[in-house]
Amino acid sequence: MTPPPPLTTFRALSFDCYGTLIDWEAGLTTDLSPITSQLSPSHTLRATPLSAVQRFDDHQVHLWETQPTLPYNSTLTKCFRLLAREVDVPFNEEDALNAGTGPGRWSPFPDTIAALQTLAKHYKLIILSNVNDDNIVSTIDNSLEGKVKFDAVYTAQKIGSYKPSLNNFRYLFQHAKEELGVDKEKGGLLHVARSLTADHVPAKEIGLRSVFIARGGTDPKNYGTGGNLEELSREGKLGFEWTFETLGDFAEEVKRQFAELEKEQK
Repeated sequence: MTPPPPLTTFRALSFDCYGTLIDWEAGLTTDLSPITSQLSPSHTLRATPLSAVQRFDDHQVHLWETQPTLPYNSTLTKCFRLLAREVDVPFNEEDALNAGTGPGRWSPFPDTIAALQTLAKHYKLIILSNVNDDNIVSTIDNSLEGKVKFDAVYTAQKIGSYKPSLNNFRYLFQHAKEELGVDKEKGGLLHVARSLTADHVPAKEIGLRSVFIARGGTDPKNYGTGGNLEELSREGKLGFEWTFETLGDFAEEVKRQFAELEKEQK
């Protein structure tokens, strides 16, 4: 098998945002508490909070497929209502609407800001996200404290479809080339994500090199909403060439490789 190229050969990184940079599962768990807190302690969705997030995600994926132009904030609100009705608990409409603004409020992982600042020294930074524009703006300005500048932000709202649609990746390739001069076909673009099903499966399908930020997801009990690593690997659907537990670990390796390159060039 041919080894992957050095990380120093890429010109830009495209990121999935929620789950990779922002702690999507922790944030959503909190936003679903008006539902789960009404369930009996033995109920699966309360006893194992991640189960509620996974079930919510099932509804979300269905809406992505069947209503691809539905804004993401409306998708989250609708999924909140669907989950509440599914487990037969009353809900406050204010809580449902609150879920729709969740991504813009959720916290980054502890390593995110420092890692992005390190990576920005070496690459152009791009977001490719399934959320709507308002939530992304709030994330960049508030959750990331305005400390990270992205060279481009491409959302499902702009594109008109949701990942894992290959349309989203084609949009990324076209606009990165036109707006930033980054050509995926010349090996200039590397995708960085946690989600296997939304990012790494389509990345392999369309021939985009990628980095798996595991966030604990190499352990089956931590697979969460990103997809089943063992099953997808066995089915040959994954093609990422690098795995790091955190974004911080990835940034450290990038820093090391660029330092080595600088030494060689002296």
